Amino acid sequence: MKGNLEAERTPGAATAVAAVELDAVAVRFRAKKKEVTALRDVSLSVAPGEFVSIVGPSGCGKSTLLKLVSGLLRPSAGSVRLFGEAVGGTRHDIGYVFQRAALLEWRSARRNILLQAEMRGMPAAEAGRRADELIEMTGLTGFEDALPHELSGGMQQRVALCRALLHRPPVLLMDEPFGALDALTREQMNVELHRIWRETGTTVLLVTHSIAESVYLANRVLVMTARPGTVAEIIDVDLPGSRDYAETMSQPSFAEATGRIRDLLGAATATD
Repeated sequence: MKGNLEAERTPGAATAVAAVELDAVAVRFRAKKKEVTALRDVSLSVAPGEFVSIVGPSGCGKSTLLKLVSGLLRPSAGSVRLFGEAVGGTRHDIGYVFQRAALLEWRSARRNILLQAEMRGMPAAEAGRRADELIEMTGLTGFEDALPHELSGGMQQRVALCRALLHRPPVLLMDEPFGALDALTREQMNVELHRIWRETGTTVLLVTHSIAESVYLANRVLVMTARPGTVAEIIDVDLPGSRDYAETMSQPSFAEATGRIRDLLGAATATD
């Protein structure tokens, strides 16, 4: 069973339907009486259970890409599909984690997680069991009743992650979720996220400005150009599925991947 799951997460592994597929996508909008192209000719196919990181210069359309997948934004050209189904509006079967945890200050950690269930009308007993499972999985046991101001930044993001995973979404979108954390906490959250991803098998798209984070977490890294954002290169990450943080950083393949991304981003900045 584990072997089959690992095969699904390997770039190029055979799969009937892509979890996420963007085909020649473009996004254009009007700004100050002129047309601005945010994304141009972006194509990407993500296998079920795969983890793909997205990096690129500021303003290149990384967050816009996630909005397309979630249905919050429609493409000006091209198509977006989830498991073969065209995305024609806001999707309720995905999870979304933002840079800020956006927790309700008057609700405990557990009740913030269960807000997802209330909004979706999930059965209370089922939601409660799932919340308890996620609280244990993310190391929040003992902090279930704590209010947001009683939690560290890392713990708040764990609550936000639990909330996003409560309904078992097949696709999880993450937009700079650890950007506001200190370096040590961010490293710990990277390790936790990688473990949770391997345990849940959820398809993940992660937007990040951290090159090291993008490589450590992902099967592949999508590197974007400066605006109008398009695909500069998609880099396969040649690292084992189970990754010790310090050991991973010392791997030649890690250095090769991060070096290539720096070169691409340097070229993008030079032409911006």
